[in-house]
Parts: sequence; C-alpha cells; structure tokens
Amino acid sequence: MSAQSSNPSQAASRREIAFDLPWPWGGERFELGCVQALNYIVGPLGSGKTRLAQRLAEALPGAAFLGLDRSDAEMGTDADLKSRVGQASARLVKDGATQSPALTALLAGLEADGPAVLVVDMVEQGLDQATQKALIADLRRRGPGARPLFLLTRSNAILDLAAVGSDETILFCPANHSPPMRVAPCPGAPGYEAVATCLATPEVRARTEGVMAVRLR
Repeated sequence: MSAQSSNPSQAASRREIAFDLPWPWGGERFELGCVQALNYIVGPLGSGKTRLAQRLAEALPGAAFLGLDRSDAEMGTDADLKSRVGQASARLVKDGATQSPALTALLAGLEADGPAVLVVDMVEQGLDQATQKALIADLRRRGPGARPLFLLTRSNAILDLAAVGSDETILFCPANHSPPMRVAPCPGAPGYEAVATCLATPEVRARTEGVMAVRLR
C-alpha cells in the first residue's frame, strides 16, 4: 500500500476540525483533534456512523467518501492505478488474503490519487476474515505519515482493540445519539466496553447482515 504522504495529507493530519453534527444529533459541536493515519468509526446499527463519516468527508480539507457501491470499473485505462492495485493485491494474497472483486474494488479506491483524506464505509464489506486481517496489517505498515483513513467497521478483525497503535483513533457513535466520542483502546476506559460489544467476527457479522436483509424485505 502506497504511503500517500503528500503535503495535503500531512496538512490535513495536523489541522484540527470542528463542525456542527448533522441529524440524528441535535446540531451539537463536534471537535476532532489531530487526525491520525488510521481512524475507526464504530457504533451499533442506527447510531449515525455513516452520517458522521459523510460529514467528516465534507469537513476535512481534500477528503473523499468511498461508499458501499464501490467498483473497480473506475480504474478504466489508468495504467498506474492498475499497477498499484495489482501490487497491493499480490502483497495481500501473499499475507493470506483471498482475491475477490470486492477486494479489487476496495483497493482501487484506496490506491487512487487525489483525496488527501479517505473515508471508507464498512471497509470489510465482502471480505473474509483472512483478507480483513491481511488488509489492516498492510494499512498499518504505511506508517504515521501516510494519508489519513477513516474506516467504518463492525469487525473485530479490522479493529482488534488489543492491536490499536499510538497513531490510531477510535470514534464511537452511541446508540442514544449522544455526540460521538473518542475511546481509548484500554479496558476500563470510558466507552471501551460499548465499542467491544459492537464488534464481532466476520462470520457473525455476515449472519447478522443476512438476518437484517430478510427483515427488511
């Protein structure tokens, strides 16, 4: 995974952002301190994770939102992007990942030039556990100077609370729509248990998504 440590990215990581929260919050002021290389957004269903992510993409200079409808088709004839995606894919497969259209599409978004900050909706979508573990390990190897990423997730393969580093931040959206809060990855810290209960293995998450899909029909 390329470092993506251009000046715009570094400027975005140094700048502190403050904005009014959208619905379902009541317009409360949200202040985001120093943006880290890896930032996780976690919360139960209906807590406003996606709305927070979209608002962050609007508020952070040069940021872009990578939604669930991502596709590798946007690579088009960009030979350099195709090469970077191919290299990243080969690296992940070597680390145990399973090649798939979902992985290729995600990598196309992650490797694309342009955004100084990238906000990714449900980064684990369509990826099995081994692929998720290989992906997050690769993202961590980019280092603290890399382009900042905000990753929405409910997978404990992506957000392993015991592995969170000093250049990573957890943002938690409570179910009662209290303002999002930073949570330290330490047992006993405010919000830690709530974050932990939102995370599950990829297998459990897949079953939950299947049940929700049936209920929504």
